[in-house]
Amino acid sequence: MKKLFAIVVLGFLLSGNAFSFGLPKDVGSGNSYKKSLGSGFKKHGVKIVKKEDGFPVRAGKKSVRFEVRFGDCGKDKPPGKWNDCKNNRQRHELSGRNFKGEKWTAFSIYLPKDFKSVDPVKLAMGQFHQKGGAPNLMFQFNKYGFWADRQRGNMTFEQKIIVPYEDMIGKWNDILIHGNFTIKEDGFFKIWVNNKLKYEYYGQTTWGKPSYFKFGIYQTYVSRFSNVYKKPYPTQVVYFDEIRHGKSREIVLKNLY
Repeated sequence: MKKLFAIVVLGFLLSGNAFSFGLPKDVGSGNSYKKSLGSGFKKHGVKIVKKEDGFPVRAGKKSVRFEVRFGDCGKDKPPGKWNDCKNNRQRHELSGRNFKGEKWTAFSIYLPKDFKSVDPVKLAMGQFHQKGGAPNLMFQFNKYGFWADRQRGNMTFEQKIIVPYEDMIGKWNDILIHGNFTIKEDGFFKIWVNNKLKYEYYGQTTWGKPSYFKFGIYQTYVSRFSNVYKKPYPTQVVYFDEIRHGKSREIVLKNLY
């Protein structure tokens, strides 16, 4: 009986961690992650890779690699109801813990020289999202470059290019965000790229719900591609490194500057 009980408990623990994904200290710190829409998450979707094997790394010896192929759509595990496959979307992302208030977040991003565009499909590579609600701040990429997209209630309030297209391909870019995530007017977003301030906003940043950070590859309105092109849908690969969260600029950038 005790043996049976132990097996049941072990099975429960393993199933509860089925969608978790740990980043080594070499790659990230200050947060824990799970696979976004873990049901349907493919093995090629996210991997820790090494510099010694020829993969791009910003600092240290490792980075995290995301890949999305045509048809890589997932859905929430029960009781969640969202299903990318029914909503013209596909992704491989990692989602962090919920938080409120002031937060420093940093990540470095690298697009390979052979990176394939999916324009006019909407492509997000990182976002701050509210629990059970809409995004607050998204990072999108298209033929013009890397955008900061400030949102509330699923509506864009402001967009600004923070990295031109040509500076994203085949290069590492260091993104730093200092934000106060609040429904009050003392909220703010500040975004630096490679140590240069590129965006500022002051005012309400949420609808009062907790926020969380997620990153990877998220494609929306996938059918737009076939409406424009007759060629096969491209596979996309993106690398991230130095994904850090903390209470100060120094903590999250300690390995970079």
